[in-house]
Amino acid sequence: MKVVTFGEIMLRLEPEGYFRFVQVDKMTSTFGGGEANVAVSLANYGMEACYVTKLPKHEIGQAAINSLRRYGVNTEYIVRGGERVGIYYNERGASQRGSKCIYDRAHSSIAEAKPEDFDWAAIFKGCSWFHLTGITPALGGSMPQVCIEACKAAKAAGATVSCDLNYRGKLWTREQARQTMTEICKYVDVCISNEEDAKDVFGIEAENTDINGGKLNKEGYKSVAKQLADKFGFKKVAITLRTSINANRNNWAALLYDGKDYCFSKEYEMYIVDRVGGGDSFGGGLIYALLSGKPTQEAV
Repeated sequence: MKVVTFGEIMLRLEPEGYFRFVQVDKMTSTFGGGEANVAVSLANYGMEACYVTKLPKHEIGQAAINSLRRYGVNTEYIVRGGERVGIYYNERGASQRGSKCIYDRAHSSIAEAKPEDFDWAAIFKGCSWFHLTGITPALGGSMPQVCIEACKAAKAAGATVSCDLNYRGKLWTREQARQTMTEICKYVDVCISNEEDAKDVFGIEAENTDINGGKLNKEGYKSVAKQLADKFGFKKVAITLRTSINANRNNWAALLYDGKDYCFSKEYEMYIVDRVGGGDSFGGGLIYALLSGKPTQEAV
């Protein structure tokens, strides 16, 4: 089955180990991005995963493409042009010190892409599933319009559309997110959120929950899932529920609501090797499970 994901892949620069930015004179480099991570996960599961973005024609843009190809991701629909690859600097947390992320992504090729750059009819030919996140429209410019057009084209092609709300306060305000995501969610079948996104984007909050204090009321998230489904007509709503013990250990579980049943996963205590992309790995696994016809409880 063909799955298409769309978004920004970025150059990630990171101090080795647990050193801080101000302590190092060199950093390691890799590439990653929410939707790219999902595509890699699906390719690893043996699915035909196609990633769509826009990257410069220079060697750094090619290196980003090569990083996807090594995992078997189809890159034929990546548009070449523009001036730069977005960058983010990541500092790993340790013990009570949280991780830190600094963006340098303004004026990247994808942020300045135009609707006419993408031939969605060709991209979605034979496509079963389309995935995007709330990060891409937050890049500004024409990206909200491009994302809406992509969703419309995916629906016209008969694909299921999933969206991870993925609110990023460094990219836009809650009001901007609410306005744009309200429009995008009209075309979404499967909504993915974490314990905070529904509140940040739509003001839908779980009762008796203190996220900062690490106290999540699982029953309260049933109401969040139902309110999201009722508001937009989602066929399924998935919510990841993470509580932080420290920067190296988290408890993690998830809820999947299908309009009838509320199914929780087991809760797992995770030792964190790399926190970045955890939600993307969940999204990739969920898409694979649903495309494979797994029932709700087994999927989550």
